[in-house]
Amino acid sequence: MARIYLTREIPDEGIELLQEEHELDIYRGDTPPSRQEVIEHVGDKEGLLCLLTDPIDREVLDAAPDLQAISTYAVGYNNIDVEEATRRGIPVGNTPGVLTETTADLAWALLMAAARRIPEGDGMVRRGDFKGWGPKVLLGSDVHGKTLGIIGAGRIGQAVGRRAAGFDMDILYYSRSRKPPFEEETGARYTGLDELIATADYITLHVPLTDDTYHVIGRPELAAMKNTAFLVNTARGECVDETALVEALENGDIAGAALDVFEHEPELTPSLAGLDNVVLAPHAGSASIETRTEMAVIAAKNLLAGLRGDMPRYCVNQDALE
Repeated sequence: MARIYLTREIPDEGIELLQEEHELDIYRGDTPPSRQEVIEHVGDKEGLLCLLTDPIDREVLDAAPDLQAISTYAVGYNNIDVEEATRRGIPVGNTPGVLTETTADLAWALLMAAARRIPEGDGMVRRGDFKGWGPKVLLGSDVHGKTLGIIGAGRIGQAVGRRAAGFDMDILYYSRSRKPPFEEETGARYTGLDELIATADYITLHVPLTDDTYHVIGRPELAAMKNTAFLVNTARGECVDETALVEALENGDIAGAALDVFEHEPELTPSLAGLDNVVLAPHAGSASIETRTEMAVIAAKNLLAGLRGDMPRYCVNQDALE
């Protein structure tokens, strides 16, 4: 029986799988554990199930000499020093694929909410400010027939593009490589980043956080967007320069934005929350009952495999076991 530290409480299905075979130490707080909390609790553990909010770096790994496997309850793993884990022979599992369609749904929910000013309208009605239908009341922007620009055409980006086809949109995409099947399926056109930014009516981000994608949307890119365009980010908060975004929204350089992730999450850049032309969601891209449950099961199974010395089904560093 191995000892496992869970940095947050995950859906019951995942916990039940783990506790059938192992001893669990679960952090029950509503907010992420402190760094010191993680270091103290992981010290005598063989397994670690963490979230993307938990930095698992060399210091944490040094504090856990018996650690045999890491599983993250997420697709992204930029919070983990994978190179160091690999050097120590520790496999790292993640949960790709399972949240693709759910996150694409959320990206579209945000896009539509920003375009049609749904949060503003909801507030108007709740406050009693809605006085009846009028020709110029809360005018938004059409989505159908417009141009969608997708930055990052991986699983989620392509899923967003497939939905755009149903709105008769022109689809542009920028990615590390061309995706001919995606182009054939949706009519999407591969283009350079500059052309996409200058042309699209809606720009949606679906890239991992790397040195190349940090502030991929910054002051120059925002200045190059149409003043009628909208930005949607369901990728990583650091992909957008939030200070520059606030300025662009305040000055009317772009029409609006919709964010599910934030540069300094969970803190917001000053003034962002006070803007009417931005929709804010609490990192809810995968937040459906079905998807979060499946993520829990996959994360648990990845960890169980690693503890057995087997290759996790989804392993980001297969070299660790070679």
